[in-house]
Amino acid sequence: MAIQIIYKMVEIGKINTLEVVRETDNGFYLDGQELGEILMPHKFITDEVRSAGWADVFVYSDSEDRLVATTENPFAMVDDFAFLKVISVSKFGAFLDWGLPKDLLVPFREQKADMVEGRSYLVHVFVDILTKRIAASAKIDKYLDNIPPEYEHGDEVKLLIAEETDLGYKAIVNNEHWGMLYKNQLYQQLSPGQKITGYINKVRDDDKIDLLLEKPGYEKVDAISQKILDELKVNRGFMAVTDKTSPDMINAMFSISKKNFKKAIGNLYKKRLITFDSDGIRLVK
Repeated sequence: MAIQIIYKMVEIGKINTLEVVRETDNGFYLDGQELGEILMPHKFITDEVRSAGWADVFVYSDSEDRLVATTENPFAMVDDFAFLKVISVSKFGAFLDWGLPKDLLVPFREQKADMVEGRSYLVHVFVDILTKRIAASAKIDKYLDNIPPEYEHGDEVKLLIAEETDLGYKAIVNNEHWGMLYKNQLYQQLSPGQKITGYINKVRDDDKIDLLLEKPGYEKVDAISQKILDELKVNRGFMAVTDKTSPDMINAMFSISKKNFKKAIGNLYKKRLITFDSDGIRLVK
């Protein structure tokens, strides 16, 4: 059965589904529509592409500023934020390793401070409007908080940990906003560049976003309850932990707060799944 390709504008710096137009000694030329024909070198051509007559490819410009198509995926695409390593510095700016043969340029005008070879930096990938080249910027603020945040308490969001501060960790929320994870609400180690699921705690009147790593409400407590049950089964139905156990010990055992631990064991007790002993909790047989 023939596969119908739904045509849409080809996006530089993104994955596109493009139709094969012709074959040459250099490879396949794909229909780039308003961008013209785009070369897909022979090394990316598979039997599947030959039989299908189309390919899912990442489109970018080579060292001679010609558009090319590749089946290789970069570490970050246009509109993404990512921590990328500087592999060289020249008179044009800093060049980053983004997983493709042609390195990604951060022009000097897009650097907050002079970048150093060997270090990794948080950058935003974009297409230069004038040159149509893909580049990166370390001036993150201009790409975030440009639209009002419309989140509700408990909404699940994707987070990219950006940096540690005195208060906690700044994180990029859904590629659109800044948010904050506070240290006194964290029960696991985080590091810049880490991608993790988070939850909205509050959107303040000034549109600043407070985040959580544990889902607020009963759904999270239910997940914790299951974790406690699993640990009890592994430990032959008994664990020497109570509501008097220190927060540090609870965190070490379950990676949760003492508040959520107490909610969870209360929930399990009400369901008659555990009993309380003087020195611990016991699984009901």
